[in-house]
Amino acid sequence: MRMYTRFAESKGWKIDVLSSNPTGIGGFKEIIFLVEGKDAYGTLKFERGVHRVQRVPVTESSGRIHTSAVSVAVLPEAEEVDVAINPRDLRIDVFRSSGPGGQSVNTTDSAVRITHLPTGLVVTCQDEKSQHKNKDKALKVLRARLLEKAQKEQEEKVSLERKTQIGSGDRSAKIRTYNYPQQRVTDHRIGLTLHRLNEILGGELDELITALAQADVMERINE
Repeated sequence: MRMYTRFAESKGWKIDVLSSNPTGIGGFKEIIFLVEGKDAYGTLKFERGVHRVQRVPVTESSGRIHTSAVSVAVLPEAEEVDVAINPRDLRIDVFRSSGPGGQSVNTTDSAVRITHLPTGLVVTCQDEKSQHKNKDKALKVLRARLLEKAQKEQEEKVSLERKTQIGSGDRSAKIRTYNYPQQRVTDHRIGLTLHRLNEILGGELDELITALAQADVMERINE
């Protein structure tokens, strides 16, 4: 999140956290955020996939390298004209926020859970103090997920599956490794290795994204 926040700030883009789910031990199980700016989706779409981190934790006495991973999904924001949602297809539940956020968040039924009955998709938002704002944010996320689902079904129907965003585009595929002991970042899709880990984690993604965009153009030309 910090890496993308700093990258977005360098582009002058606006960032708004829609939903977050802390682990309780200093991390997050999931963060959903909205990025608004010129060509934001066209730039960040190359970040979709599994990012692998290799590091030696401070609690590791024998110096063994531990590997962890995080999945990144990048979706275009769906407007109401893109995805029509029938209010009758929604079940909206409100409840008291369970996460951090101040007294007024935790003592009022401001959190919102929206279930899209036809598909079973569920979106929860509890970051805002206002139930209305949480509902609006949850609907944004729901529209984006419904749009993604519809697009995927359409691609499968007409057999136009192609390699998107360099490689298979499958979220299960490891696309990049961040190796702390070697201060190395490797993008496996194009075989690019940079020994500038701290700078990249600090938001300096231009070199990586430019190389990925160029590879994508060449792949499309070859096809």
